[in-house]
Amino acid sequence: MTKKDVLRVLKADDSYVSGQALCESLGVSRTAVWKQMNQLKTEGYDIESVSNKGYHINSAPDILTDYEIESEPMFKEGFVDEVVFFDEIDSTNNEAKRQGDTIRDKAKLFICESQTGGRGRRGRNWVSPSGSGIWMSLLFKPDITPASASMLTIVTAMAVKAAITDVLPESDCMIKWPNDIVLNGKKICGILTEMSAELEYIHYVVIGVGLNVNTLDFPEELSDIASSILKETGVKVKRSELVVAFSKEFNYFYKKFMKEKDLSSLVTEYDAMLINKGREVVTSGELAISGTAVGINSMGELIIKLKDGDLKVIRAGEVSVRGLYGYV
Repeated sequence: MTKKDVLRVLKADDSYVSGQALCESLGVSRTAVWKQMNQLKTEGYDIESVSNKGYHINSAPDILTDYEIESEPMFKEGFVDEVVFFDEIDSTNNEAKRQGDTIRDKAKLFICESQTGGRGRRGRNWVSPSGSGIWMSLLFKPDITPASASMLTIVTAMAVKAAITDVLPESDCMIKWPNDIVLNGKKICGILTEMSAELEYIHYVVIGVGLNVNTLDFPEELSDIASSILKETGVKVKRSELVVAFSKEFNYFYKKFMKEKDLSSLVTEYDAMLINKGREVVTSGELAISGTAVGINSMGELIIKLKDGDLKVIRAGEVSVRGLYGYV
């Protein structure tokens, strides 16, 4: 019997669960149940115990342990099979890659409270303070070619946006092409996809997600563009609920993606989430152009309508896209 087993039984029932029912369900003694309850209480779980009624969980702490996430009733509906938790680690992407060769048919989620060496795109540092965000990496082995792997970044962005909407319907977060999640014009989430592959074969893919959930303080150099869900909405969100919602939404979008192994069945949904659509954008990098963002194609490339009416297609990684007057 584990903490996950106890929590799963308690969370599955809104009413009280008798000690006898717990013992029978888990195949353990009352003493063993009592010990697990006490351990959970010391970790911040508000578990009520009433004579002749049993146990009832009133609330859970805002933690990201494997047993807290895997005991959520909706967890089994998601893409993730196993959660691996660290209180602190250099980078969840690094750890996922260290374990990459062990992956087979299951999907693992590596998650932590804080990172000492979190990374974003182009090798940039990702600030990962303890107890305020979701720093996680998804490790799995998709049956696609390496050339298609970049589209998984867009699938992930859609899952993050949908998960936030599931947990906080009043939020108005959107996607800035290709994969930044923005709220009130500020970036709250970044995604980094890496893989180990040969010419036509993928050994594994790692998708890192850094989501500022309840973070309030940011470095001065980031304060103009970075924010969090709490800072923008005033609502403190339970992070484990977001993780479970993400796993469920990723499962939905990934299945649609795998039908054609491109984004053709997701273009309409993605474009509806795209904050750039219909807005003036400028690109920087090898190709510097300006025009109106139209949406994406089945490969996830951004279609821009130039002033002369011509359409230009740009790929993620080749250029950066910004709004005409700022970040979005």
